[in-house]
Amino acid sequence: MAHTRLDDRDIAILATLSREGRIAKTDLAARVNLSPTPCWERMKRLEKAGLIRGYRAEIDLAGLGPHVQVFVTVELESHRAESFQIFERTVARMPEISGCWAIGGGYDYLMQVITTDVAAFQTLMDGLLESRAGVRRYFSYIVTKPVKDLPPALALLPG
Repeated sequence: MAHTRLDDRDIAILATLSREGRIAKTDLAARVNLSPTPCWERMKRLEKAGLIRGYRAEIDLAGLGPHVQVFVTVELESHRAESFQIFERTVARMPEISGCWAIGGGYDYLMQVITTDVAAFQTLMDGLLESRAGVRRYFSYIVTKPVKDLPPALALLPG
């Protein structure tokens, strides 16, 4: 994706929407000191540029019932391009894996997994190991309490 030039108002729109996706367009326009039509046009431009990928609700998982959240570092057996592609296709089909990032350093991937309990997590990981995804080893880190989970501070990024 080409780098889109952003001004302070574009950043303000993105920052506000990342915190309050359901904000009324007129309220958003007032917050960023624009009239509604130019604000709407900027939003559409940011969507078209791919900077706004969607709008979501932040769900309180504890309110839905028991669950466990686990971060998992993964090391693959092979570092051929095909191995990465196979792993990524496998992970994409697993709804319990809510996030997966290729990372540099000692491991190949960091995954975020949400399941009903530790037994369900272990069943998922056993299935991943038995699949042809190419996992050499993994380390799991169970979340004991959330400390901070916020949208990125967009004003700190170069615009």
